[in-house]
Amino acid sequence: MSMEATDTMKGLPGLRGTEHIGFTVPDLDEAVRFFVEVIGCEPFYELGPFQSDGDWMETHLNVHPRTVMKRLKFLRCRHGSNFEIFEYSAPGSNGTQPRNSDVGGHHLAFYVDDIGEAVAYLRSHGVRVLGEPTVRIEGPSAGQSWVYFLSPWGMQLELVSFPKGKAYERETDRRLWHPASPHL
Repeated sequence: MSMEATDTMKGLPGLRGTEHIGFTVPDLDEAVRFFVEVIGCEPFYELGPFQSDGDWMETHLNVHPRTVMKRLKFLRCRHGSNFEIFEYSAPGSNGTQPRNSDVGGHHLAFYVDDIGEAVAYLRSHGVRVLGEPTVRIEGPSAGQSWVYFLSPWGMQLELVSFPKGKAYERETDRRLWHPASPHL
């Protein structure tokens, strides 16, 4: 994309992209072990605990005022966005992992070069893979394969691969961000 096109875009002044994705897990140590030892992310720094006797937590984080952010850890997963992983203790918190179909549902997708090899690797590490990879042969995502898998605590994750690109790329010179091409 040319600098001229970027200058005329609407939105946040100075926007460069996604710096991190934050999510809450039931056990920070378990999550860090999984993301580092199985997925291959790199751990960085940790903070916490943090709590407030006033309304700081509610005002700044939209959580119960007596919430305790027990710990957080930053990770980086190769050429993707950073992760900020939280472990909280809060009155009335919901301990159920949302599904994609739930409001607030989400998943993290990891790009891999060979989806078959990655699926075999996950299974060899006892990771629950949901079915077999779906191969897109029509539409703008043609050329893409994907499959969901679950973290040990039930968080939905995805593997995605499209080593020869996606069909939409034949129709435009614009590209979605791709971890193998960070200089778009």
